[in-house]
Amino acid sequence: MKRIALLAILTAIAGCGSSSPTNPTSGPIVFTSALSAANEVPPVTNADANGRGTATITLNVPRDSSGAITGAGTMNFSAQLSGLPAGTEVRAAHIHPGEAGRNGSPLVNTGLTAATAITLADGSGTLNFTNVAISQVDAQSIMTNPAGFYFNAHTSTSPGGAVRGQLARR
Repeated sequence: MKRIALLAILTAIAGCGSSSPTNPTSGPIVFTSALSAANEVPPVTNADANGRGTATITLNVPRDSSGAITGAGTMNFSAQLSGLPAGTEVRAAHIHPGEAGRNGSPLVNTGLTAATAITLADGSGTLNFTNVAISQVDAQSIMTNPAGFYFNAHTSTSPGGAVRGQLARR
């Protein structure tokens, strides 16, 4: 009997980490996204067709003891891109609402523009954006249904999006 009680306590403690989506804490909420040109709608078939990568997006928002978001916050983005042509200009990166196979308008803009484009000299590189503002409503929507949102990066060759991936909570 004591072993069963001890096992129940240890199981409960193990499930309380910040990476557990069913047992929220007040720490950051982390999402990942596997990026591919084939995930764009329609799939990319031009020189960017071999584009791929990963994105890690960290949501920093105030939350109450039950994990509910209680105010606006910020997001940090780190996206590693590869397989794009040498000299590719990445001109935009956003989070959009939309399930796999559906497009949506940008919801959270990283601030990257054609005027501030990042050139990937050899077709690979990392995009980092910090302290991007997000409203309480948008943060709650993403936290509630991450798969209903996607991250994508736009290039000069693929202005509608070069690589895309649905969000998944880590």
